[in-house]
Amino acid sequence: MDQSQTTARIARRIAGEIGATPAQVGAATDLLDGGATVPFIARYRKEATGGLDDTQLRTLAERLSYLREMEARRAAILGAIRDQGKLTDDLARTIAGAETKAALEDIYLPFKPKRRTKAMIARENGLEPLLRAIQADPRSDPAALAPRFVTGPVETPKAALEGARDILVEELSERADLLGRLRDFMRSHAVIRARLVPGKEQEGAKFSDYFDHAEPWARIPGHRALAILRAAKEEVVTLEIAAPEDQADRPEGITAQALGQLGQGPGADWLRQMAGWAWRVRLSNTMYIDLLTELRTRAHAEAIGVFARNLRDLLLAAPAGPRAVLGLDPGIRTGCKIAVVDPTGKLLDTATIYPFQPKNDLRGAEASLAMLIQRHGVDLIAIGNGTASRESERLVADVLKRLPKGVRAPTKVIVSEAGASVYSASELAAKEFPDLDVSLRGAVSIARRLQDPLAELVKVPPQSIGVGQYQHDVDQRQLARALEGVVEDAVNAVGVDLNTASAPLLAHVAGLGPSLAQNIVAHRDATGPFPSRAALKKVAGLGPKAFQQCAGFLRVPGGTEPLDASAVHPEAYGVARRIVAACGRDLRAVMGDAATLKTLRAQDFVTEDFGLPTVRDILAELEKPGRDPRPGFVTANFADGVEAIGDLRPGMALEGTVTNVAAFGAFVDIGVHQDGLVHVSQLADRFVRDPHEVVKAGDVVRVRVTEVDVARKRIGLTMRKDMPAQGDRPRPAQTPKPARPQSAAPRDAGPGSFGSALADALRRR
Repeated sequence: MDQSQTTARIARRIAGEIGATPAQVGAATDLLDGGATVPFIARYRKEATGGLDDTQLRTLAERLSYLREMEARRAAILGAIRDQGKLTDDLARTIAGAETKAALEDIYLPFKPKRRTKAMIARENGLEPLLRAIQADPRSDPAALAPRFVTGPVETPKAALEGARDILVEELSERADLLGRLRDFMRSHAVIRARLVPGKEQEGAKFSDYFDHAEPWARIPGHRALAILRAAKEEVVTLEIAAPEDQADRPEGITAQALGQLGQGPGADWLRQMAGWAWRVRLSNTMYIDLLTELRTRAHAEAIGVFARNLRDLLLAAPAGPRAVLGLDPGIRTGCKIAVVDPTGKLLDTATIYPFQPKNDLRGAEASLAMLIQRHGVDLIAIGNGTASRESERLVADVLKRLPKGVRAPTKVIVSEAGASVYSASELAAKEFPDLDVSLRGAVSIARRLQDPLAELVKVPPQSIGVGQYQHDVDQRQLARALEGVVEDAVNAVGVDLNTASAPLLAHVAGLGPSLAQNIVAHRDATGPFPSRAALKKVAGLGPKAFQQCAGFLRVPGGTEPLDASAVHPEAYGVARRIVAACGRDLRAVMGDAATLKTLRAQDFVTEDFGLPTVRDILAELEKPGRDPRPGFVTANFADGVEAIGDLRPGMALEGTVTNVAAFGAFVDIGVHQDGLVHVSQLADRFVRDPHEVVKAGDVVRVRVTEVDVARKRIGLTMRKDMPAQGDRPRPAQTPKPARPQSAAPRDAGPGSFGSALADALRRR
C-alpha cells in the first residue's frame, strides 16, 4: 500500500471516529503537520477544517499519532515476514486488514523471533510427526503411536506425548483467528472478581466494598475498576478475570473448535484435552493480561477525561477581576499568613497574625486585619480552605463587623488553596518573590487566584490542583499531555493581556512556549509595554510562524491599533476594516455597537481568503470586543455555626462550592473541612448519566445533608428537590440500616449512598 493510500485510510478512520469527513481530517492533518496549533486551527482555520472544534482536533491529533505508529508497525511486520521468505498474498491481505496494534501483533506471533521454547525443543527431538499423525487420524490411539518416537532425549511415551502437546499449545497460542475469537468472547462475557486476601481486613478497610466483589468486565465503571486495581496493587485483594460460571467451559470449546472437525476416537479426545490444557495453561493467562490491559486503559482514559473536564471548569471559573484582595492562608501554631495585592496582582503588604493557640493574640490579629483593610482599600478577602479556615472566617467576620463607619466592608470568600504550597516552594515563586518567606507566598497565590483563577493556576502543576480521580494511578505521560491541552485551550479561549501576563501564562499561548514567553517578558521589562501586536515581531526568536499562531490570542488594550484589543486576527484586519467602513463610522465607535453591526449581512464580506465562519466571528468580536467567556463572579455563603462535621445534622439545607466532579457524583465544600458527596443519583430529580450534565467544579450549589458519619468523616448530600426538609427526615440513629452483606453491590452503585472506598480514596487524593 503506497503512502497516499495509507493517508487516505487513516483519514477515513479518524473521520468516522470524530464525526467528520475525510476531507476535514485531511485539511486538519496538513495544518498540524505544518506546525499549526490546535487553538489556532480551531479559531482561525474554520473554513479549511469545516469548523472542527478543539476537542475534535485534539482527538484527531491523538488518533493520528496512534494510527501512524500502527502503519509504521504494519510496514515493519510485512518487511520482517518478507525477509523470512514466508510472506504470501493471503498473509499480506490479512496484515493489511488488521484494525488495531493488538491484531497486528497476533498475526506476527508465529513469525516473531523468540527464545528457545519447549515446542522448539520438541521439534528438534522429532516429535512434530507424532502430533501430525494424531491430527491426521483422530480415531487412532496416541498412546499406541507414542512408543515409536521414544528415542534419544525422549525417554518415555509419556514424554513424547508431552512434546507433541507443547507443539500444539504453541501453535494454538499463535493463531490470530483463535486469539480474536477468544478475546471477543471474553470482552462480552468475562467477569472481574476481587476477593480479600486473608488477614488483610484491617489494613485494607478502605477497600471493604471489594472484599468479595464480582461484576461484568464490559460494564464495570472506570472509577470502580481503578479502586479494585489499587486494592490489588496493595495486595489487599486478589484479582481474576474469567468466564462466568455458567459458561466456564466455553473458552475451552472455542479453543477446541480451532482444531477443526475432530469426530470421535482416542486421538480426538486427546486433542480436545490438549485444547483445554492450552486454554488453562497459556491462553487464559494471555486473555487475562489483554483484558486487564484494556480495562486499565479504559479506566485511565475515563479518569483522565474527568480530571481534564474538572480542570477546565476550574481554570475557566469566574474571576473576581481587578480588585484589591487580601489573601489569608489559615494556620494555627505557625499563625495565619496574610498578603494584600492591588487590582493588578502586585504585592502591597504582608503580615502574620496569631489569633489561635498557643499565642491566642486575638486582639492583635483583629487590629492587624482592620489596619490592612483600611490602608489598602481591600474589596475582597480570600480565605484558604485548609486547616482553621472556618475559625479564620469567623475572625474575619468579627473584624468586618467592627470596622469604623464610612469604611466599606469587603466581601469574604473561601478559596481552594490546593496547589498553593506547591507554587510557594517552586522556582517560579522564588524568582517572583525572592525576598518573601515561602509561607507568605502561599497567601499571595490565594489572593491572586480569586482575582483571576486562570492566570494564577497556570503556575501550579495541574496534578497538584486536586481535581483528579485516582490521578496518581493513571498513565502520567498521557495525563500530562491531556492536562496541558486543557490548559492551552483554556488560556487561548480567554485570551491574554500582552502587557500584564506573567511568563507562565504566556507560555500556554498558542505558538509560544517557556522560552518565547520569557523573551516577551524580558523585552517588555526592557522597553516598556507593547504598543501593538505588531511590536511582538521585535522580540528575539519570535518569527513569522510564531506570530501567526499567537497574535490572535494576545490582547493589547488601549494600544495604537484598536483591533489589537479583540480576538480578530491581524491577518483579517482588512476584512474588519471593510465591515467598519460599511458602517460609515470610526472603528472605535463601531466596536461594541451591536445594533449597528447586526444590520450587516456577513455574506457581503466573504472573500476568497476569508469565508463565512471567519466573517461571522469578526462580527461577533466587533460586537463584544475582547469578550470573556467565563461566567460572572459569585460566592458561596457558608452557614453560621456549622464549622465542623460534628455540627451537621441530616436535613440541614446548606450552600457550598463544587470542588470536584467524579463519574459517581460531585464533592461539595460546605465549610466543615471535609467535602460532602452528592451521589450521581442525588444530583437532580431526574436520571443523570454524567454528573457533568448538572454541575462543574466551581459551581455554587444548594444542598441538603442526608447522612453524616463523624467517625469515618463521611458526609452524604443531595441536590434533589423531592427530599424531605429538616425535621421531616428521621435521624439515622432512630432508623438503623441493616448490615450490608459482603457480596452485595458496592455502595457507590446505589442511590443516596456516599460511603464507598472510592470516595475515601478520592478525598485523600
